[in-house]
Amino acid sequence: MEKKADIAIVGAGIAGLAHAYMALRKGYKVVLFERDQFAVGASVRNFGLSWPIGQEPTVGLEYALRARHHWQEVAQEAGFWMKPNGSLHVVYNDDEWDVLQEFMQLYRDAPYDCTLLSPEQVKERSGVVIQKGLRGGLWSSTESTVNPREAIRKIPLWLRDTYGLVLRYGNVVKEIALPHIHTARETWEVSKVFVCSGADFETLYPEVFDNHPVSKCKLQMMKAVPAKPLDLGPTLCAGLTLRHYAAFGKCPSLPKVDARYDAESEAYKDNGVHVLLAQNQAGELIIGDSHHYSRTVEPFDDEEINDLILDYLKSFADLGAIRITERWHGVYPKLMGDIHLIVRPQPNVTVVTGLGGAGMTLSFGIAEKLIDAL
Repeated sequence: MEKKADIAIVGAGIAGLAHAYMALRKGYKVVLFERDQFAVGASVRNFGLSWPIGQEPTVGLEYALRARHHWQEVAQEAGFWMKPNGSLHVVYNDDEWDVLQEFMQLYRDAPYDCTLLSPEQVKERSGVVIQKGLRGGLWSSTESTVNPREAIRKIPLWLRDTYGLVLRYGNVVKEIALPHIHTARETWEVSKVFVCSGADFETLYPEVFDNHPVSKCKLQMMKAVPAKPLDLGPTLCAGLTLRHYAAFGKCPSLPKVDARYDAESEAYKDNGVHVLLAQNQAGELIIGDSHHYSRTVEPFDDEEINDLILDYLKSFADLGAIRITERWHGVYPKLMGDIHLIVRPQPNVTVVTGLGGAGMTLSFGIAEKLIDAL
């Protein structure tokens, strides 16, 4: 068989799958290469959140809202669970409440869909939020949850069966010399290549990454089962999260929040801790996370960091008794100062990486724009 395709994609994480989806819809023949027998990188080691609320208008928000639309379509057609459950930022301090009010004022004309809630209204949205000392919350309708382990397995099979995607799992791409792309096992003739290989900066075009402020970020996460079944409602987060996402960065009161948390414990900032609580269709709770930046990631997880995360979680969510069933770390590529790194190291080859913790949020939107431009 002559091995020919219009487009080759390197990497079967969400960025690679999004580019495959967009290209296949336009009628291109696509071959997808993945070094492992199934995707095991950042795309399956996350909360499964589409999180537009974290993106700034004119920077990432439009990508995120377009991606949300595609997630809904793909979930329905590929047959995996997706819940448009929204998000809730809950706050217990006046400075945090000020940030939420400033956010609403600053972005009153932006395409967020947010409402400020009283403590009573927060309770109506989620019964697990601790009421004592609660100042209020920011409800956003645009966030959704998938189970990433399910979605990242089902999407490529659906693309294969529906659109004829050629899957080449267990194939490391070792060289791109168009019109040829070489793995250790075979050579394909293609017109264009999208390299979506996540935090692998070493195999293809290492010089690209040497020339940009890109790093790897390690994050620690956990999965827990509650002793009694509970319905989380929206994905939950609290004051620490306000200083993590760029969307809140322009709020004048944020430096006060920042200084107060630093005074409370420098461990939050030293370990890049903010806490999200998500829930999958099995009722399991996904808890995280921390952030450590380095080109080479330490393989050892720190239990003190997990304790820091769990202790902060207890400050805003009453989950009753929970049992931790899994602990792991993810590694994603982060471009300092921007939401993505899109580089063309040679004609008809595009490297797409550096999406930080927003790969699930942005990938479909970015892929749509890049494939439309072909």
